[in-house]
Amino acid sequence: MRVLAIESSAVTASVAIVTDEVLTAEYTMNYKKTHSQTLLPMIDEICKMTDVDVNSIDTIAVSVGPGSFTGLRIGVATGKGIALATGAKMVEVPTLEAMAYNFYGTGTKQIICSIMDARRSHLYMGMYQFGKDGQLETLHDSDQLSFEEVCEICNKQTAPIVFTGDGIDAAKDYLSEHLSVEYTYAPAHLRTQRAGSVAMAGIVRADKGEYTDAARVKPDYLRPSQAERERAEQHG
Repeated sequence: MRVLAIESSAVTASVAIVTDEVLTAEYTMNYKKTHSQTLLPMIDEICKMTDVDVNSIDTIAVSVGPGSFTGLRIGVATGKGIALATGAKMVEVPTLEAMAYNFYGTGTKQIICSIMDARRSHLYMGMYQFGKDGQLETLHDSDQLSFEEVCEICNKQTAPIVFTGDGIDAAKDYLSEHLSVEYTYAPAHLRTQRAGSVAMAGIVRADKGEYTDAARVKPDYLRPSQAERERAEQHG
């Protein structure tokens, strides 16, 4: 089984190829360039470097959000275009869930809290834990919450929490002041979104038969776009 994974939910652009459970290639760039400039050249580069024919890809795992509206649209459109052209199957992977796979093996002794900056003192948050069987368990599904609400949920947990994601930069001062539970912040190499983790989460879903028709794959924004919010305000 050969999986191409695409991650474009935030500033980070990342693509990866996993072949028969071997991470053949991963290309990640955390720099302020638009994903329309980076994703296709990155995919082309890793395919060339690993002698992979794009038509040999069986499954495309794409990070569907939450996150940047523009970034998600570009990532999803890229994945859909390749799938429709090659006949590859597609798997939708929640971004916050994929981030938790950076911490595989932590077990029940630690809770993984994936947080992304949602602006206006809010975070996109998902809370996870690996069970004794190694399977990822969702303790709190992807949601958009205020800093205060995140702290309330975290302070009810009984195991130490590790925070990951760019939400750390946005909320660190508030979290440090209001958290009473034991917690740590992930280091830089585990904090960013990675296509390799999207691939692994996608493989788990693919093994369960959780494919989505390419024409139906769409981003999960969790909130209306700015244009939709402004339109709603104009109409009361």
